[in-house]
Amino acid sequence: IGYMTLTGVGFLLMLAGGNLLSRYIKVNLGKDIFNELNETFPQEERLLENEYSINLPAQYNLKGKVRKSWINIINPFRGLLVCGSPGAGKSYFVIQHIIRQHIRKGFTMLVYDFKYDDLTKIAYNTLLKNKNSYKIEPKFYTINFDDLSRSHRCNPLDASTMFDITDATEASRSIMMGLNQDWITKQGDFFVESPINFLTAIIWFLKKYQNGKYLTLPHVIELMQVDYEKLFSVLRTETEIEVIINPFISAYQNDAMEQLEGQVASAKIGMARLSSPQLYWVLSANDFTLDINDPKKPKIVCLANNPQKQQIYGAVLSLYVTRLIKLINQKNKLKSSLIFDEFPTIFFNDIDSIIATDLSNKVATCLGIQDFSQLKKDYGADQSAVIMNITGNIISGQVTGETSKFLSERFGKINQVKESISINRTDTSISKSSQLDFAIPQSKIAGLSSGEFVGMIADDPTNKVKLKTFHCEILNDHDALQSESKTYFPLPTIDMITGDLVIQNFRRIKIVLAIIVVTVIERILYTPGID
Repeated sequence: IGYMTLTGVGFLLMLAGGNLLSRYIKVNLGKDIFNELNETFPQEERLLENEYSINLPAQYNLKGKVRKSWINIINPFRGLLVCGSPGAGKSYFVIQHIIRQHIRKGFTMLVYDFKYDDLTKIAYNTLLKNKNSYKIEPKFYTINFDDLSRSHRCNPLDASTMFDITDATEASRSIMMGLNQDWITKQGDFFVESPINFLTAIIWFLKKYQNGKYLTLPHVIELMQVDYEKLFSVLRTETEIEVIINPFISAYQNDAMEQLEGQVASAKIGMARLSSPQLYWVLSANDFTLDINDPKKPKIVCLANNPQKQQIYGAVLSLYVTRLIKLINQKNKLKSSLIFDEFPTIFFNDIDSIIATDLSNKVATCLGIQDFSQLKKDYGADQSAVIMNITGNIISGQVTGETSKFLSERFGKINQVKESISINRTDTSISKSSQLDFAIPQSKIAGLSSGEFVGMIADDPTNKVKLKTFHCEILNDHDALQSESKTYFPLPTIDMITGDLVIQNFRRIKIVLAIIVVTVIERILYTPGID
């Protein structure tokens, strides 16, 4: 009896000890200190492709296992926002693939290349290899103010694209905001709207003079520099702008020169910064028009900027973008793709309205920015918030602060299991509970490595996607990309432009404008009834 009792008690003690030991062994104390495994979630592993889609191969972690996945932007017409601090890999992992894939699928394209010629070279060589993707082979054009031999010429104020005075107002607003980006947050102020109205009057006068024969930005700049007495006399001959110029004429006639200088001088000083032979050469003739998605004449256009001269070049490039989008955002045109690297370095008014109507007009817009604070600084709080919220697709690398908080809240929460363990001398207790927590916390977005991206895609009614959110590493074949770049052809030389030719064009514009002013004043003097 004693032996049986002792054996039974010993067996029960072994069971109790084994139970406690098994609990201790199964408890993973300190093995997931960053809660990484608990914050993983299923992601889209299917390749969802259509005639418009952008598809990026990737891999992600699901409960400790690495799985292959795809970032499927199946509806790029709902807008794409690419964020990431310098070095996060926006261009290398995302933007260059958008250019390649859209050209392969027959898109016409505008590329704003902030660090020329990184993206321009990719677009040019991809087009050379994929000409058969188009029914009509598109022409390739480049605007480059630094290397005129590799730049085409294009007049963004072409009279044939100026249909009414509102077009002139949009163009003048784009130029002035590009030159004075601090004005973006002051739109509506008297001393902001006055220079815009003054520039509008100049543009519209040249539009009406001899059917717009001399309507170019260089002629506009030169006309603005004419003395007030001659200038107002010339402008008064055009009745359509009489209402616009009346406040300036009244100030001049009443000797309110301080007010007049405040209204006009900021416009004249800003525009005078654009007075250079190189800019005048590119802007004073037309090798192509900006309707890139014309079914009969498709085009791929690259706009080159220079980080060292971005304040000057950015204003002119803003005008190009404004006029181009006005022409392409129409029905019954070819599908087109607008790609803006470092979007805040140019100004485009009402970008939100363009994204809102892109879907019906088959215009895919990709905006590359570094951070929400950068966009807020250049575009103002209201417009930057609209841009961040209206884009349906978003891909983000490492960002911090307000941007990472915004993204974390946008990606939402997932159901996460929380485990609580209590170990003491006599017992070990484990309690588990589940609660909703951020799928991708703010700290994780701030700590992403180069090539790691988070984001969310937008689907469409014909191809719905349940798993829209992703946190993955985009897979680039580095060796293949490097080998391909070595086979690239250099950008073609358009024409051999000499310095003398550029200077002659610069002087000719000044002479022509002086002749216009003299001709109009003589007509006033010798024509009764004209004041």
